[in-house]
Amino acid sequence: MIRRGQENRLISRERAIEELDERVVHITRVSKVVKGGRRFGFRALVVVGDHRGSVGIGVGKAREVPEAIRKGMEKAKKSMVHVTVVGGTIPHPVVAKFRAAQVLLKPASPGTGVIAGGGVRAVVEAAGIQDILSKSLGSPNVLNVVKATLKGLVGMKDIKEEALRRGKTVEELSPPWGAVHEQ
Repeated sequence: MIRRGQENRLISRERAIEELDERVVHITRVSKVVKGGRRFGFRALVVVGDHRGSVGIGVGKAREVPEAIRKGMEKAKKSMVHVTVVGGTIPHPVVAKFRAAQVLLKPASPGTGVIAGGGVRAVVEAAGIQDILSKSLGSPNVLNVVKATLKGLVGMKDIKEEALRRGKTVEELSPPWGAVHEQ
């Protein structure tokens, strides 16, 4: 028996899941050598986001592509994290590294758009960031680039907390175009 409060929470959770932006970033064919020859499988890299600051990545592996994508979607939904978005961009520049991949993320003024390549673009757009400059440095491995991007976004500092910590006002730390005031 479901109570009213639980029922409302279940309905809102279902709506939140329906509104997610699901993107398949990369599909790779992998092989395993066995006695009779090679067994082929597929690895799907999937990014899921709600365009309001929550994003997750997942990797699914299976013998067929649709099954790998489904598994990746499930893992991405379970691993969703919240990232700091200030007025459609990020609060400060960051260089994030995951293994050999490095990603440079810089805030951009309104109207710039998403200047990013494949893996970085998928993560940033799914998170709901509309204006950003980025450059992928180091390894071009898509999986590591995506993980480095997510690591950089998660490591962002909240502009209000940082202003309080430094003893300054939010206006002193905000970018010149005043993206903080648009919230």
